[in-house]
Order: sequence, then C-alpha cells, then structure tokens
Amino acid sequence: MADRNGGLEAEKIEHPKPTKIPYWRTVIEQGVVTQEIIDYPYRGSGTEDDPYAVEWIPNDPRNPMEYGEIKKWSITVLVAFATLAVALVSSAYTGGIEEILFEFRIGEEVATLGVSLFVLGFAIGPLLWAPMSELFGRQILFIVTYMGLTAFNAGCAGAPNIQTLIILRFFAGAFGSSPLTNAGGVIADMFPAAQRGLAMSVFAAAPFLGPVLGPIIGGFLGMRAGWRWVEGFLAAFSGALWILGSLLLPETYAPVLLRRRAEKLSKITGKVYRSKLDIDRGKVTLGAAFKTSLSRPWILLFREPIVFLLSIYMAIIYGTLYMLFAAYPIVYQQDRGWNAGVGSLPFLGIMVGMLAAVVYTIPDNKRYIRTQDKHGGFAPPEARLPPCLLASIAVPVGLFWFAWTNYPSVHWMASIAAGVPFGFGMVLVFLSVMNYLIDAYTIFAASVLAANSVLRSCFGAAFPLFTTYMYNNLGIHWASSIPAFLAVACIPFPFLFYKYGPAIRTRCKFAAQSEAFMRKLQQQGEAEEEAEEEIKEEEAFDRTEASPPLSPVSSEAESGVEELPSMRHERSMASMRSGSLRRQTTTSTIGRTRSLYEGNPYDIDRVNTRESFKG
Repeated sequence: MADRNGGLEAEKIEHPKPTKIPYWRTVIEQGVVTQEIIDYPYRGSGTEDDPYAVEWIPNDPRNPMEYGEIKKWSITVLVAFATLAVALVSSAYTGGIEEILFEFRIGEEVATLGVSLFVLGFAIGPLLWAPMSELFGRQILFIVTYMGLTAFNAGCAGAPNIQTLIILRFFAGAFGSSPLTNAGGVIADMFPAAQRGLAMSVFAAAPFLGPVLGPIIGGFLGMRAGWRWVEGFLAAFSGALWILGSLLLPETYAPVLLRRRAEKLSKITGKVYRSKLDIDRGKVTLGAAFKTSLSRPWILLFREPIVFLLSIYMAIIYGTLYMLFAAYPIVYQQDRGWNAGVGSLPFLGIMVGMLAAVVYTIPDNKRYIRTQDKHGGFAPPEARLPPCLLASIAVPVGLFWFAWTNYPSVHWMASIAAGVPFGFGMVLVFLSVMNYLIDAYTIFAASVLAANSVLRSCFGAAFPLFTTYMYNNLGIHWASSIPAFLAVACIPFPFLFYKYGPAIRTRCKFAAQSEAFMRKLQQQGEAEEEAEEEIKEEEAFDRTEASPPLSPVSSEAESGVEELPSMRHERSMASMRSGSLRRQTTTSTIGRTRSLYEGNPYDIDRVNTRESFKG
C-alpha cells in the first residue's frame, strides 16, 4: 500500500494542480508564469541548438481554451460590444446629415461620403490589422486602434469644414476596422470548433445591430442637439469602451502568449526557451505577414468560383443594408413627413429580424453538432448551409415587401414589418456563408475572409452614393426593388453549393488542397482513435491478469511456484506504467490532431500553405 501511495504521490508531483493566476495579472502581463510553469519538464536541453520547447502545460491557467465559461462569455460580450460600437459609429452620422448639409452648404451626395468613406475604411482591417495581430497580438492592437477610433471621432466633432470631416471619418473607419477583423479571432482563441457556433452567432449580430441602432440614436440626438453632439457622443462611447477594454481584455492569441512565456522563462532561468509554435511553424516576419495579407485574398477571390460568388452575394446584402440608410429617410421623412428621430425608428423592424436570427442559431447549432458527431468530428462544409437556404428566400421577400407597401394608402407598419425577414435572412446568410468558407478553405481561411471583407466593404461604401439618384429617378417602389432583384439572382448560390459543393470543391484548386488536408487529418484522427481503443483493451487485459484470482489456489501454486504478493504488485505496477506511457503518447498525438482541426482559422493560413502560391 505504501508503494502504491508513493506512486500516486509521485503522479501528483508530476502533474500538480496549477496555481490560479489573478485576472488582473493576465491583463497586464502577457508572459506571466507560476512555479508549475517554471518547473514543467519541457522538451529540449535549454541550449541555442536545442532550446526548451514551451507549450501549454496540463490545465494551463493562462491557456484561453481553459478559461471558465463565465470568463469566456464575458470577454465575448465585451468584444461584441466593441464591434457593435464601431458599426454604430458608421451609421449614426446619418442622424445629423441634415445639419451638415445646412452648415457646410453642400449637396447630399458629398455629405453621404461621410458614411461611404467610413465603411471603405473597413477594407483596411484584414489587409493591415490582421497580419499585425500575428506579430503583436490582439490586445495591443485593440488598445492602439480603439484609441485611434476615439481620437478621430473626437476630431470629427470639431471639424471646421466638410473636407476635414470626411477625411477624419475615413481614418476612424480604418482604425475601427481592427475589432471587426480581430474580435472573431479572440472568440476562436477561446472556443474549440464544436462550441464556437453560438459565440460566433452572438458576435456576428453586433456588426449588424450597430448600423441599425446608429440612425435611431443619431436621429434623436442630432434633431435635438446637432450633428456635432452626435460625433461627440460617438467619441465618448468609443472612449468608454477603449478604457474598459484596456482594463479588462487579456491577450488571447496563443503564439504571442507562448512567445512571451518563453522570453520570461529564459530571463528567469538563464536557459534558452522558445515557443513550440515558433519552432514548429517558424516565426512570422513583418514582410511575410504583409505579403500573405496583401496578395492571397485577391488570388483566391478571382481564381476560386466559390469565394467569388459567395463574396458577391454577401457584398450585395451588405451594400443593401447601407443603401437603406439613405433610402429610409426618403421613404419615411420626405414622403411621410416624419422627423429625423421618428423617421429612424423603422430600423427596429430590421433589428427584430436580426435578433430572431440569433435565436434561430441556437437549435441550428445543435443540429450541426449532431452532424459533426455523425461524421467523426469532421462535418462536411455543406452542413453549414441549411440556414442559408431559408435565408436566401427571406431576404428578397423582405425587400419586395418593403418596396411595394410604401403607398400613402398602406399603413406604415406594413413596410416597417418588411424589415423582419430582411434582417433575419441577412444575419443567417452571413453566418452560414462565413462558416462555409472557413470549413471549405480551412488552411486558407484568413485570406478567404479578407477577400470577402474587402469586397463587402467596397459595396457598402458604394451603395449609399447612388441611392438618392436611384430613388429620385425610379421612384420608391422600383428603386427599392433593384436590390430585391439582385437578391433573387443570388438565390441559386447556396442551393447550388449545398447540392453540388463536394464536386465543385474538387475542381477548385485551393478548395481541393484544403479538402485533401482535412481528409488526411481525419484519417490520422481515426487511426489514432483506433490505437487508443487497442490500448484500452490491452490495459483492461493487463488489469485482469494482474488482479488476484478468486480461487484460493493460484495457477502458480498449482505449478509449484507460488508468486509472492510483492511480485504480483510489481508486475501490476509495471503493467500500469507501461499502459500509462502508451496512453500518454497516444493522447498527446490525438490532442495535436484535434487541436490542429479546432485551432484558430485566422492563424493556420500561412502555416500550412507556404508552397501553395508559388509559381
């Protein structure tokens, strides 16, 4: 019994329960370590030629994947609010546009540039801020860029002329695009793939709820206090979130955290430590990061039909949303005579539809998990598309409904209610398509999402510029029908990829590469699980052999050689140690396979595709 207790005590010493790290230390110190982290037996010898390979220890308190549910969801809500605030800034400007027209004596098209250039700034995010997050992490990017957003918003409040206002709005959008790009990465840092759906649904609603709430807040505030107070409120709101985020948001990007830990351990011990991720993948250079972010999105956008068609689809819907910021004032303020505040309330119809879509994703996420389990944890990308099939019908229904219920003889509630199916369909299209693109292009996910974001931002910037001309020349009904017809033209896309997606992906160069990568990963995972089952069977057999027989006379006694209790104990312990060693090796391999599949889709692009774009 003493030996057994000694063995258990040794096992406890080998894998101690990690010391908890105070939350404030995780925020201010990226490389924070505990004694367990220092004493952990990392692979390597601690020299320049063979450095210690720093990785997460078991139950690592600093590993974002090991955070508690409350901490994960608190961070998710905070980054979602930060994203919502940026989207709100993009559209709240429209609430004071009448005062801007009067003060600067300009045309409506020039004033609308304040919206268009802000949204155009969103295109900067995936091209500039995403690669910089690979080098410096999410936390510092949030602090710097959100400070820039706050400063440019404050500058807009005091702009002396329209040129200054428009330029500052562009830079506010460019700096504000950082959370739009990196907030999804924060969620992917904390949630494994199977649990990511609901968190991404909550986060994905923020970029849409923000633009819908913006005109309402800006409309009432601009009507009572003027457009400068609108910009001042936006500066105060973004500033409050900047302070809150700086105080509460820890770094979550694993490569940066392990790199900082390695630096801290090297400083403490005098030995050489390096992040295992840097050893395996190679350290990112500034040139390599920007080469990836500035070239690959365009290659994938124009060479891959899946990326091109679905990006066009999302861009049309996104552009339509921003078109409505110019269309609703025409419909409800000019035609129905409502003031700026009340005239912005019809956006609540769209908001109701968006919230309904988020609720819809809860049971749909359970459906996806069942499909994933049925396919051994590797669901086909097409399993993401069923919500999009419904949404592709809902979007044009809502737009046609809005277009042809805007008669003076028709109650205003009819046209406002049309926003419900449009908002519902828009959010589901975005969620389904984004997840489909990530699953279909797993090892190219960052570049695919960047291509999608840039094209979407360009459409969102362009649509408001021609809205006034279109409504003046075509009238409310036919002008509102134009985006509805475009949405109808896009209906076949999700149905096409849902039915023929596997065949289409085999004919697309980069989709086929990603499919081959995932198939290899799945086969490796299945082989490792079979090996794990064999080890479990062997261990069960060893335990049976090691256990004392029920008969008072053992087989050894029958043969004349009775095994001593100490000999039986040693044989049992040796069998257990052997099984434990095999189990640890297999579990470690399976863990690497699963972590690679469930890893952050924003940082595996460059790692696995170095040769894909050569030649």
